[in-house]
Amino acid sequence: MKKLKNLKSLFLKSVLGIILLTWVASFSACDFMNNEPDVNWDTLSVTASAYNSLDYQGEGDANITAWGDTLKPGQKVIAVSRDLIRRGLDYNTMVKIEGFKGEFRVKDKMNARWKNKIDIYMGKDSQKAREFGRKKLEIYYVVEEEAASE
Repeated sequence: MKKLKNLKSLFLKSVLGIILLTWVASFSACDFMNNEPDVNWDTLSVTASAYNSLDYQGEGDANITAWGDTLKPGQKVIAVSRDLIRRGLDYNTMVKIEGFKGEFRVKDKMNARWKNKIDIYMGKDSQKAREFGRKKLEIYYVVEEEAASE
């Protein structure tokens, strides 16, 4: 009788384990960029640097972006070179950046002299921006449905 009870318990644990593994596998099998089925992601290799909203680092009001948004420390914002805007990284595009957690939004654009470059907003922490320096890295950005089907 005890042996039968142990077999039943083992059977139930096995079934629950299989169900749990199937459930976990269904999540881990999803590409980390495609958690939302209706979102298409594209990848670009870019040069990245950092910027701050400090008066001495730009022209005009350092807290106002080229598109007119107000920057506040803690926001996940990037500025993009104008050639990247033409490639689909337009205003408010959602972006994931290699080595960073979370999603950023394109809220600022850079001077026309820059090519294939992003600036990551780091609030007023100029030391953090200097330590970041300049790096080549991958970014992942949301592609609009019409552009994805072309």
